[in-house]
Amino acid sequence: MIASIVTRNAGVRFMFDAQQRTVTPRLGRLRRGVTETWGLRGLTFSIGAGEAVALLGPSGAGKSTLLRTMAGVFTTDEGTLEVNGTIGTLLSIEAGLMGSLTGRENAVLLSVLNGLGLRAARAMVETVKEESGLGDAFDRPVGSYSQGMRAQIGLTIAQRVGPTVLLLDEVHEALDHEFRAKVEQQARALIAAGGIVVAAGHDHPLLERICTRALLMRGGTVVDDGPFAEVQARYLAD
Repeated sequence: MIASIVTRNAGVRFMFDAQQRTVTPRLGRLRRGVTETWGLRGLTFSIGAGEAVALLGPSGAGKSTLLRTMAGVFTTDEGTLEVNGTIGTLLSIEAGLMGSLTGRENAVLLSVLNGLGLRAARAMVETVKEESGLGDAFDRPVGSYSQGMRAQIGLTIAQRVGPTVLLLDEVHEALDHEFRAKVEQQARALIAAGGIVVAAGHDHPLLERICTRALLMRGGTVVDDGPFAEVQARYLAD
């Protein structure tokens, strides 16, 4: 399957009750005092095989929401967002990890969540230990880990699953030099093989080394789309 991401007038809506707790649209229709906001709206763009695209914009612009919608965490409330390919995600420092479980237990859990069968995930766990470089800490609870250590497990899993679409959200900024180099290496290899990388963050030099194209987001929509250097310059000039 050729990797691609296509959005057509895509929008994602969030609803909150009087205590500012997120509620589903069905519950929202039944409760009083419910407010709604659009995290994304009016998104129309496409990303083709072999592209690496950076999401630029201020905090709250919708970058993380867009990545999570691409990953299937959120669904669109209007329009469509279609991702063709095997998705690998590293969407937060926590990277889906549970603090009460060990690194080993989390590695199995995260591998299954990324599409591996349980047997395959267990068979891969020693490889994850070695490639993450965590040593004895791999068998300690993740709650005792630093941000960088948590990200190293998530990144190693993302590498081993072999995605054709890789989604990165700021976690690379918590990595040490060695693992930042691994992020770049994996991204370049994926692009060369016809995959897709979509990355968000404030480390513009790193994004520029990986990405040739950028989408500038404000208020949950894309306001600029073009070569990375040109979009970055317009963003910084505002």
